[in-house]
Amino acid sequence: MKINKEGLKIIATTGLIVAIILAGNCLLSIYGLLPIWATIVILVAALGLWGFVTAFFREPARPTLTDKEIVFSPCDGEVVVVEQTDENEYLGCKCLQISIFMSVYNVHVNWFPVAGVVEYFKYHPGKFLVAWHPKSSEENERTTTVVNTGKHKVLFRQIAGFVARRIVSYAEEGKKVEQNSKCGFIKFGSRVDLLLPLDCEPLVKIGDKVVGSQTQLVRLK
Repeated sequence: MKINKEGLKIIATTGLIVAIILAGNCLLSIYGLLPIWATIVILVAALGLWGFVTAFFREPARPTLTDKEIVFSPCDGEVVVVEQTDENEYLGCKCLQISIFMSVYNVHVNWFPVAGVVEYFKYHPGKFLVAWHPKSSEENERTTTVVNTGKHKVLFRQIAGFVARRIVSYAEEGKKVEQNSKCGFIKFGSRVDLLLPLDCEPLVKIGDKVVGSQTQLVRLK
């Protein structure tokens, strides 16, 4: 399993901090200024922190699936919303919204759910409400991307949460993208919203666990 490039600096910085902590820990232990039990606790905690940060940026190898009639999940997580809603930023119509919550334990790579041309992209600065808050889709820091497949327009948003403070997107207006190619990364937990044509057929329900680039979310008409 490889490490996503977005995590290399953070992993290296965390590793340096852990190394300094462990060096100080050893010195204090050698001079008898720290009991053995405390030395062990600090050692385990420091290595555990570095291991957690490293694991967060993992990028598993997955087969590239393609199907023009299917919208695949753009991320790992749990489906928390399946409902009709009004999309007012770009599409200006009623859509089916599917929202996926990503915990800190999920893989945080994001994938393009469909193939086509990026028709619209915008970064929105904003708040950092918890990702499951109803207002997070409108008030949190987020990106909005619309991919035109030639027959449909699929909008999806990367949304920062209370913990997530950094959104990375590779989308560029006018760029042609392949289905299930990488579209970005959200650091430390968040949410992705998809706004889809009303006449599509949902293939998931609230509470379902989904796997990015693998799980089929809807079938397009």
